[in-house]
Amino acid sequence: MRRLAHCSLALVLVLSTSLSSGGSTQNNKRTDPEMVIVFVCEHGSAKSVVAAAHFNRLAIARKVSIRAIARGTNPDQTIAPSTAAGLKSDGLPIGIKRPKKLATSDFSRAIRVIAMCELPGAYSDDVRVEKWDDVPSVGEDYGKARDLLVQKIVRLLDQLTLAR
Repeated sequence: MRRLAHCSLALVLVLSTSLSSGGSTQNNKRTDPEMVIVFVCEHGSAKSVVAAAHFNRLAIARKVSIRAIARGTNPDQTIAPSTAAGLKSDGLPIGIKRPKKLATSDFSRAIRVIAMCELPGAYSDDVRVEKWDDVPSVGEDYGKARDLLVQKIVRLLDQLTLAR
């Protein structure tokens, strides 16, 4: 009887996993959870981290299956203290333990790259690169930087969901 209960529980888990994934193995590029937006700032420790955290929060709230990652062209060793404090006060996780360098492999799943600094060389002609060079320093005024990033992210999510 105990063995039957374990088998039944396993079947329920398999079925619930199948149903939660849509119950289909059809590959739909627009809803692929591996699709990403790459936010890039010079040090990968402030603007891109704040943008990725807020993008992910808003995407989850809208049930959009796109996630964001933060990268730097010349990454710092640690996340900027102003970024950590600001995200904590917003109730958001930092998302990464330490800044990561932008790599060409980041473009393989990217549907958009948002650059808040100059990108070195041509990383990819296949991915749209959008410049957000008007975002103020997170260290000087976290609230102002965050508010502008959130406005831009809302517009970006509107564009992405209309394109579906």
